[in-house]
Amino acid sequence: MLKNKTIAVVIPCYNEETQIRRVIETMPAFVDLIVAVNDKSSDRTPGVLAELQQEAATANTAVDIRPNGPELSDNPYDRAENVLMEMRCAEEKEYTPSHIVEWPGSRLVVIDHLANGGVGAAIASGYKYARDCAIDCTAVMAGDGQMDPAELESICLPVVDGRADYSKGNRLKHRSAKHVIPRVRFYGNSILSILTKLASGYWRVSDTQTGYTAISLEALENIDLHKIYKSYGMPNDLLVKLNIASFAVTEVPIKPVYQVGEQSKMKIWKVVATVSVLLLKLFFERLFKKYLIRDFHPVFLLYCSGMLGLLAELFIAYKWLAQYLVGNIMYGWLVILVTVGVASLQALIFAMWFDMQDNERLYV
Repeated sequence: MLKNKTIAVVIPCYNEETQIRRVIETMPAFVDLIVAVNDKSSDRTPGVLAELQQEAATANTAVDIRPNGPELSDNPYDRAENVLMEMRCAEEKEYTPSHIVEWPGSRLVVIDHLANGGVGAAIASGYKYARDCAIDCTAVMAGDGQMDPAELESICLPVVDGRADYSKGNRLKHRSAKHVIPRVRFYGNSILSILTKLASGYWRVSDTQTGYTAISLEALENIDLHKIYKSYGMPNDLLVKLNIASFAVTEVPIKPVYQVGEQSKMKIWKVVATVSVLLLKLFFERLFKKYLIRDFHPVFLLYCSGMLGLLAELFIAYKWLAQYLVGNIMYGWLVILVTVGVASLQALIFAMWFDMQDNERLYV
């Protein structure tokens, strides 16, 4: 426990037979529950996890934490809570099929995916287990050893202290970041961070691709975990979900860690292209759900009018250019072109400004 709050760490694993033992064996003592999610590894990762479970059970030093089964209430005022439990039961089929291995006396729980679901799907499975155990703060650490366990406490403290609902590491604040992080990863991360600011509404967040995070129980209970993006865009998708639900986010400076034996499975520019498309979709989802459905706000009208104006600008520019090429300058269309362009850009600038102001309270 950390300041009398229970702590869990979710570790997504895919072919990490050489790294996973060190990750689990160096886990700080204040961690109450370790949830290792084996995402259908094809190497010895499952065997190493089984060995670690047996060793931990033999030591018998852990507090036994297990999920609580759904308990429906007879109180008529609890009908909404009963419906929520039924919804969660119905959502079970949306998670990647898995087999859970628990050993009494071991703080290590292994969730074996029966099919490869992706890193986001693995984290969703771990989040669900921690939520069902009512863990106060749930962190995520990669199974490849790229996250320093000595920094786990600083990642968890903002959530444990109640200052934020989601805390994430930021490697880009470290002075050596540009020299330690591989160049293609550094620039790919920077591009996605800029796009994520626009899509998520957390305009002051950077290093959006880091997986070293911590989240509160309240946030886990109010997010559709089964809908979390299943691949590498998971951190970006989660930020958008947190913003729509108005949860506070903070960042903690951490060291960039590379060349510790990890083997990258990520094709950077393919991920950048895929996540960029995802972020475009998430931007419109946030705009619709947050600024129209949940809390009608001028941001919605300004963004929509600005984007519609730019579409009209393209049509007007096409018409004007077509006439210009045949010798007809059409000064009236030129005036309209400039006016619509200026008005559209003003609408988009004001939309972003209002968006920044509205979300400033959510960054601590």
